[in-house]
Amino acid sequence: MDHQNLLDDVKNIHFIGIGGSGICPLAEILFNKGYDITGSDIYDSETLDRIRSRGIRVFMGHKKENIKKAQLIVYSAAINKQNEELIAAKEQGKLAIERSILLGLITKKYKNFIAVCGTHGKTTTTSMLTQVFLKCGFDPTAIVGGHLKAIGGNSVIGKSDIVICEACEYVDTFLQLYPSISVILNIEADHLDYFKNIQEIKRSFKKFAFQTTKLLIVNGDDENVLSCAQDANLDVVTFGFEESNNYVAKDFQQEGNGGSFKVYCFGEKIAEISMKVPGKHNAYNALAAICTAHKLGGSMRFISQAISEFSGVHRRFEILKKSNGITIADDFAHHPTEIKVTLKTASQMGFKRIIAVFQPHTYSRTYAFLDEFAKVLSLADRVVLSEILPVREKNTFNISSKHLAEKINNCVLFETFEEISNFVSKEANDGDLVITLGGGDIYKCANMIVEKIK
Repeated sequence: MDHQNLLDDVKNIHFIGIGGSGICPLAEILFNKGYDITGSDIYDSETLDRIRSRGIRVFMGHKKENIKKAQLIVYSAAINKQNEELIAAKEQGKLAIERSILLGLITKKYKNFIAVCGTHGKTTTTSMLTQVFLKCGFDPTAIVGGHLKAIGGNSVIGKSDIVICEACEYVDTFLQLYPSISVILNIEADHLDYFKNIQEIKRSFKKFAFQTTKLLIVNGDDENVLSCAQDANLDVVTFGFEESNNYVAKDFQQEGNGGSFKVYCFGEKIAEISMKVPGKHNAYNALAAICTAHKLGGSMRFISQAISEFSGVHRRFEILKKSNGITIADDFAHHPTEIKVTLKTASQMGFKRIIAVFQPHTYSRTYAFLDEFAKVLSLADRVVLSEILPVREKNTFNISSKHLAEKINNCVLFETFEEISNFVSKEANDGDLVITLGGGDIYKCANMIVEKIK
């Protein structure tokens, strides 16, 4: 069904799960454009408080009467097909679309649409880019997949013709998008519950690259990324640490909780960058943001300043508390590469020991990367595992956290966050880092540890 002019034909839009990080910014943008917006959710949150304060009506719980006035219903991929509001929409003949379709319709309204994609680093890079564009006075609209302190949420609504957002490859949702500029950070095997293999993933990224209309900004150190940008009939700009790139980072230094590096553009030094966020992976993210803003005419002085002020995104090596000499941090890492990068970065920050608390995310990912997870988690001095968080899957793989625990030395496994937090609060000593890792709700366990270590 063709939805191209849908936003011209409706006024009342209802969002199922309006508190979700992917849904909420879209509701706010359309509310700001004069649409009548309502939403529903089952959990109260700060996000709901914020959107209520702006005048958006939010219903607690999913009930068919919530969609009474709506002409269009929007839902996220996380919403169950048996949801009462979705069923009611079908019965009443009302159009219901997935949020990725709406994102495509909204971004078409902007002349300059910048999309950030890649297996890792999307949220951080989009956040950096948003902060850079704000500092440069570009007045962008931005949709971020995490809470960014600088904007007090996960969206900002500007008056210019620029929109910045993340483009996620899961179930090919990014193929609903046609950006003018695409930033491709890296490509690795992930989401193997949907993609069969890395070749399929590369095929999707290549298709996305070819849907871009003006400019590709790509990680030239990543062979998978370069192969996707090949033969694209538009400008391609490369960034990375290798000398062959157009934008090159040199002399990276880890400095406590941050880092520094120099930026060269076609051989000429254009900036010295200092960051408040640690790790070479964040230098890549920063370089992608710097390269994009510089190509669009941003002042290097403002770009450097914005990167130096960037203090991170919620759940990306987020230090929650330092208590009794123990540092407690939380990170969204849920793929072996992300865990490896996070733990290697932590190992350079001067802690006596690293205690990693990991919640495996999806049966399929745990099954596909069992040995890789064991290897990277072994970088920590002590590993604590929770049970696997199922997320949208049945356990057809006959896999459990026990299979992972058996492959890791110095590892313990608990069923509940209560047991984990009790164990960790007794185990951790002065000078240790306790870091919770995972894409699910392990952050709740981090908060429990903070309370117990007090």
